[in-house]
Amino acid sequence: MAIGVVAGIVLAAIVALIGLFKLMWRVAEPNEALVISGSTHKTEGLGQGMGFRIVTGRGTLVLPGVQAVRKLSLDLNETQLSVDCVTHQGIPLRVKGVVIFKVGDDLVSIANAARRFLDQQKMMPERVHIVFAGHLRSIVGGLTVEDMIRDREKLTGQTRMACGTEMEKLGLIVDSLQIHEIEDPTGYIKNLAMPHAAAVQRDARIAQAEANRLATEAEQAAFARMAEATRDSEILQAGYQAERDKAAATARQAGPLSEAAARQEVVVQETRVAELEAHRREQQLQADVRKPADAAAYETRTRAEAERDARISAAQAKARETELAAAAEATRVTTAATADAQAVEARGIASAKATRATGEAEAAATQARGLAEAESAKAKGLAEAEAIKARAAALAENQEAVVAQQLAENWPAIVEAGAGAFGNVEHMVLLNGAEGMSEMFAKALTMGGTGLGVARQLLASMGQTPPSGTPSPAAPPVNGRIPIREE
Repeated sequence: MAIGVVAGIVLAAIVALIGLFKLMWRVAEPNEALVISGSTHKTEGLGQGMGFRIVTGRGTLVLPGVQAVRKLSLDLNETQLSVDCVTHQGIPLRVKGVVIFKVGDDLVSIANAARRFLDQQKMMPERVHIVFAGHLRSIVGGLTVEDMIRDREKLTGQTRMACGTEMEKLGLIVDSLQIHEIEDPTGYIKNLAMPHAAAVQRDARIAQAEANRLATEAEQAAFARMAEATRDSEILQAGYQAERDKAAATARQAGPLSEAAARQEVVVQETRVAELEAHRREQQLQADVRKPADAAAYETRTRAEAERDARISAAQAKARETELAAAAEATRVTTAATADAQAVEARGIASAKATRATGEAEAAATQARGLAEAESAKAKGLAEAEAIKARAAALAENQEAVVAQQLAENWPAIVEAGAGAFGNVEHMVLLNGAEGMSEMFAKALTMGGTGLGVARQLLASMGQTPPSGTPSPAAPPVNGRIPIREE
């Protein structure tokens, strides 16, 4: 029991000692100084009988009730300056700036500041403002506006030097003094700057004009180079376009040229086929027409010669007359045939010239086709000419057949010409009724028969040798036969 009481007392005593220690122990923060008063204490650098002790950056024991502990802040402080001043020239100005200050770190400065601001630390900025305002007015009064503008650092240095002694007495040090602005309510500074501003503006305008001139020259040179490049590009493009057009034209002509070549080959083959066909037709005509016609003509000629020999003695006188008429008719026929031949020849020449001119104007393919068609037409014409020649020879051998064929072909015209004699008769009286009508038509037909006899005699006389002085026919006889052109 006693042990417990003793332990409790000891524990209480320990707690009490701890509490008392905490109550007596004071520690100074890095940004503060402890000012302990209530006992005599000699501080280095301070005079005797100060009656307080200064502690910074460490702890110390303070006797409660005997000693008093107060704190002095060592933090930075600032005050804004706005001071109305008058320069050496009498020009009113307002100087604005800022002062950054603090309590000095040495014990003398802390002691001086403690004596003056320990209970009035919030009044420090106001007191500092008063000190700096007075010295600033004094310094500005000895300077000109030009000095203040050109050498503001001089103003700042002189102000700090002038305020240094008083700030030291207050236990304060100035960390920074900055003059922010100098206001000129009279406009002196503005007017002072006008000549310089005008000169600067002038130089700026000159520089701008020079820059504009250089820029314009550069732009013009660039435009010229662009135009030159554009010209060169257009020239190159035109050359390339010409090459492309040439290649395209060559490509476009390749198809028609190949087609023309193919057509030319086709025309050549067709021409060969036409020549073979004409040759075949010629051979066919030889076999189908000429040889039978020669045989028939030989037979007809033999019979005609026999009949002619029988009639020679009876019609000698009339033969002479018929011969003369036949010669005249032959001359007429020859002349007509010559004219027709010349007309045909002229037409052929004109057609050939037109075909030739057209063929020369057309392309090579059209020329080849025209030549092929001309060859084909020539082959066809030769074949037809041979056929007509054979027919004319056959008809020349058989005069009777010629007359009969011509009369048969023109019989309607002959009958119409015979009936033309009655065309102007308004009234015709027929005797014997139907017999009279038959007799009249018989007479008209007899006229056609008489014409048949005259034609026979004419053809017979033309088959004989023409007498001297009689003009020869336009075309010579072929194998004793007179060729007749069929329209």
